[in-house]
Amino acid sequence: MTDNPYPIEIMPVDITAYATGNTGTPYVTTFDSGKPGPHVMVMAVTHGNELCGAITLDRLFQSDVRPALGKLTLGFHNVAAYQSFDTDDPTASRFVDEDLNRAWGEDVLDGARDTAETRRAREMRPIIDTVDLLLDIHSMQNPCPPLMLCGPLKKGQDFALGLGAPEYVVSDSGHAAGKRLRDYGRFSDPNAAQNSLLLEAGQHWEQSSVDVSMDVTLRFLKNTGAIDDDFFDAHIGEAQPIAQKLIEVSGPYTIETDDFNWVRECKGMEVIKDAGTVLGHDGDQPVATPYDDCVLIMPNRRRNKGQSAVRFGRLVN
Repeated sequence: MTDNPYPIEIMPVDITAYATGNTGTPYVTTFDSGKPGPHVMVMAVTHGNELCGAITLDRLFQSDVRPALGKLTLGFHNVAAYQSFDTDDPTASRFVDEDLNRAWGEDVLDGARDTAETRRAREMRPIIDTVDLLLDIHSMQNPCPPLMLCGPLKKGQDFALGLGAPEYVVSDSGHAAGKRLRDYGRFSDPNAAQNSLLLEAGQHWEQSSVDVSMDVTLRFLKNTGAIDDDFFDAHIGEAQPIAQKLIEVSGPYTIETDDFNWVRECKGMEVIKDAGTVLGHDGDQPVATPYDDCVLIMPNRRRNKGQSAVRFGRLVN
């Protein structure tokens, strides 16, 4: 059993009804409107302990969602990890062998590495290669305002800011430990029309993460034309857009030793006024803010060598 400091307010939904799908790839279902339009995809449970995405997709299935134009695909990513969720050890189901959201580099996909996650990524890859617009739903270890990670390109920034939620849009380049699904292939090509967003909906097991996930997913589907106004209006809650803030990430701090410790409590989205403020120690090396008014993005409780301990950002707008 792990020392989980947060209450579990939500539980996994049973997704076995969606196992067969209709694409030849387990747990992936595509609806085709028969009309011209983009291929839009919503992905859930890239990490198995992040429950809000599965709940959101289940609600869409139960609501008989169908695309108004183009194609709509609903997919459950790391199903094996998700189905191992245990309330006595809720963080253990993040993955089976390795982080699936670090396995989307072309060198990994085309290489010899053989894990549960690389096998699933290769199984999903033919579907992803046909997707034009992707939303990958995640949640976070610590209570923190919801974030949209849009990648480093202007097309991602514009896409995220066009949804009207969540409040914080974070423009970053990913992780040293491996490529995310959000950054795969044409999603990272500035000249390609394909685009992708990664939602961090809130703390893993808070009810509010489900509320945010459903709200942002509906906005994403409406923005892409995948659902019509009637479906959106029937399922959205408070539909008023909020004033979004764009934060550009200068880079993560990647842990270099097996002895990393925080000396300051960091939950996320704090603005640290002074450059050089010490946040923790990596072995004997102090880890400090690199500039004034530094935004701390998604501090990590997993203090493993090679992991991003925190990302540093500047508020742009």
